[in-house]
Amino acid sequence: MPSNTRPTQAHYVAPLEETPLVAIDSVKADGKPSNLWTDAWKDVRKRPMFWISAALILLVVIVALFPGWFTQVPPNNDCQLSNSNGGPQPDHPLGFTKQGCDIYSRIIHGTSTSLSVGLIVTFIVATLGIVMGALAGFYGRWVDAVLSRLGDIFFSIPYILAAVVIMSVLSQYANVWVISLAIGIFAWPATARVLRAEILRVKNSDFVMAATALGVSRFRILVRHVLPNSIAPVIVITTISLASAIVAEATLSFLGVGLPSSTMSWGNDISQAQTDLRTAPQTLILPSIALSVTVLSFIMLGEVVRDALDPKARAQR
Repeated sequence: MPSNTRPTQAHYVAPLEETPLVAIDSVKADGKPSNLWTDAWKDVRKRPMFWISAALILLVVIVALFPGWFTQVPPNNDCQLSNSNGGPQPDHPLGFTKQGCDIYSRIIHGTSTSLSVGLIVTFIVATLGIVMGALAGFYGRWVDAVLSRLGDIFFSIPYILAAVVIMSVLSQYANVWVISLAIGIFAWPATARVLRAEILRVKNSDFVMAATALGVSRFRILVRHVLPNSIAPVIVITTISLASAIVAEATLSFLGVGLPSSTMSWGNDISQAQTDLRTAPQTLILPSIALSVTVLSFIMLGEVVRDALDPKARAQR
């Protein structure tokens, strides 16, 4: 009677000493856990654009905080009409304005004004945008409906136009704080929209469901769990909005509805020099270069941070 068993094929197994564990089979138990911020830092520090933009921003901040380190010439008190639109001289490397003021000194002292407006506007925009976007995205229902419609109303009004109207009405009170409020109070809806969309995605995650099951209050879940995991896009848009705020201040000052003409500002210098573009172009070009380099630095930093916080963008490089 034939057997029902089939012949088995012999398998060869190499001895363990001939097949040692390689690096791919080992697990690093002592390594630090990876997260979004760690991966982003590893990415940005390898990119030259990050170091260039960071160095330029650091230089701008130092100039704004310590203008006396870079020039000893008063920006307004040492103006002589005999030097009107004059070229470079000793201790005056960039020449003079139409009123005989030192261009280099005015650029240095105007840095603090432009950067102050940018920082104040960014703080206002980030605060309003985070509060409105977080509440609308997390609580939903009527809260989302009310706050979203409020954001749509502000979003439909160009913030430059609104700032022109406000500064025209409050021209006698024009200063850094007033112009910052005029710009920032109408520029927050974009930040709120971005954060709302991100919170709508994050609030359905498993760790949010686990916190809810443990009895954690909804507001605590929002502050401790949802918001920290949704803040990355806000950081990117805030960095870029700082550059936009500096441009907005210069635009308002150029139009004559911004800071008073006696205030050190790149926008004021550009506005006062526009009539001398043919005869003395340096009075307009040099403050414009300072404005452009500062704005470009923040935009470059925002682009690098955006790519670093986006895993898909990192994978494509």
